[in-house]
Amino acid sequence: MKKRKRLKIIIVMIITLLMIDIIAGNYFYNLAIKREQKTFLQDNDDLEVSATAMDVFTKGKWRNWVNEQDFETWKLETFDHLLLSGSYLPAKESTNKTVIFTHGYLGKGSDMGLYAKFYYEALGYNVFFYDMRGHGNSEGDYFGFGWHDRLDVLDWTEKVIDRVGEDAEIILHGLSMGAATMLMASGEPHSKQVKAIVSDSAYTDVYKLFQYQMSRMYHLPAVPILPTTSLVTDVRADYSFREASALKQVKNAQVPILYFHGKADTFVPTEMANQLYENTSTMTDIMLFDNSGHGEGYVLHPKKYQEKLQSFLKKVME
Repeated sequence: MKKRKRLKIIIVMIITLLMIDIIAGNYFYNLAIKREQKTFLQDNDDLEVSATAMDVFTKGKWRNWVNEQDFETWKLETFDHLLLSGSYLPAKESTNKTVIFTHGYLGKGSDMGLYAKFYYEALGYNVFFYDMRGHGNSEGDYFGFGWHDRLDVLDWTEKVIDRVGEDAEIILHGLSMGAATMLMASGEPHSKQVKAIVSDSAYTDVYKLFQYQMSRMYHLPAVPILPTTSLVTDVRADYSFREASALKQVKNAQVPILYFHGKADTFVPTEMANQLYENTSTMTDIMLFDNSGHGEGYVLHPKKYQEKLQSFLKKVME
């Protein structure tokens, strides 16, 4: 009788723990993956921005520049039947050179106007940015963290080629989640017109990023919650955290990659940039910025960033 009672207690405990784990997995899915207003990143010290960077992000002249341009509105139906929205701006003088931008988590395409202004005014490129799935004016009820988005990049690339011509030369430039997206696309077969990728503040893979953030933000171990959240994501959004890996993709990269990252980035640790750089199979280069947090390299060190970018582009463009 005592053995049966103990067995029942053990079974009840196991079931209770499993239920708690499933509830936690769905909670963290809703917290990070599901499309809805997010507040959990507010007052996050790892995302604290310097006064100089904040001034550029919120009041920079690039914002007026974006509003003043006559962008063409483009639409794209994805492989899973979502409708995405993008903006294309042809260069002042006709050119076959185009840059495609992808933005960060909870952002929108026009946020990349900070970088687009330089490509457009200083380099004479056509520029294109879009709202990634689940963001801005694009459809989608979840955030893909780059995995499904990598295929969207390939589809947008084909639309750019249709617009610019078969002699198009295309650069893929992403920031944070957008950078990881471009890196995830790097290992896929893509058009010969894509000449290089510029990755700013990317993470290695979604599992490692969340593992790091769970420890830092919630002081929780990854197991068992993170594998369960990944399973929930696989069921509800059709991708798992481990498969969403930029690190695996750059090992099979098809084009050269330039990495930028802040040395003081504690949201996506700088070590991730080093790992990506060291594992890239193609020609690659990296620039790390002193005293720069997440995504701050360009605003705090614009001259160094621009010079490195131009030097890299001269090597990869025909």
